Amino acid sequence: MNWGYWETTIAILIPATLYASWIDYAERRVPNWLNAALAAVGLLAQGLYFGMGGVGDGLLGLAVGFGVLIIPWLMHGMGAGDVKLMMAIGCWLGPWLTLCSFAVGAVIGGIAAVVMIASTGRTAHAMANMQTIMTKLKRWDTAFGEYGGARTFGSTSQLLPYGVPLTGGTILVLLTQYIGGWWL
Repeated sequence: MNWGYWETTIAILIPATLYASWIDYAERRVPNWLNAALAAVGLLAQGLYFGMGGVGDGLLGLAVGFGVLIIPWLMHGMGAGDVKLMMAIGCWLGPWLTLCSFAVGAVIGGIAAVVMIASTGRTAHAMANMQTIMTKLKRWDTAFGEYGGARTFGSTSQLLPYGVPLTGGTILVLLTQYIGGWWL
C-alpha cells in the first residue's frame, strides 16, 4: 500500500483525536501518554515523508498549538491536556493548518457553549460568570489567578471538554485539506 502523507494523517490523527475527545468528555482530561504518542508519531511521519523540513514544519505546528492555547490555560480557562492535544495536532498539521484547526475548533466550541447554556436554562448564570471573567481581565494580578477560572464557577456552569471542539475543528480542516481545500 503506497499511502501519501495525508492518507496516513487521516488514518492516525482522526481516530486518535476522537479517542482523546471521548476521554476528555468522559473524564474531563486528555492523558499525557496519548498526547505524547500523537506528537511523536506526527513528527516521525513528517520526517519520513518530508525529511528534516517536515520535522521543522511539525515543530512549528507544535509551537502554534502551544501559542494559541497557553494564555487561556494560564488564565485558568482550560486544562493543560487541551493545550498538549493542540500541540500534538500541530505536529501533524504544521503551523498554518494548526492555526486553521484551532480557529474552526474555537467556532465549534463557541456554538457548543451557547447550546449548552441555552439547553440547560443557565443564561443568567452564564451572564454573571461572564461579568466575573470581565472583572478578572481588568487587572494583571487577577487575570492569571484562580479567581474567575473555569473550575471556580462550581454548579453555576458546565465545563466544556475543549478536546471535543478541537477535534471537530481538526477533522474538518484535515478533510478539507485532503479534498483540495481551496480556502486553506
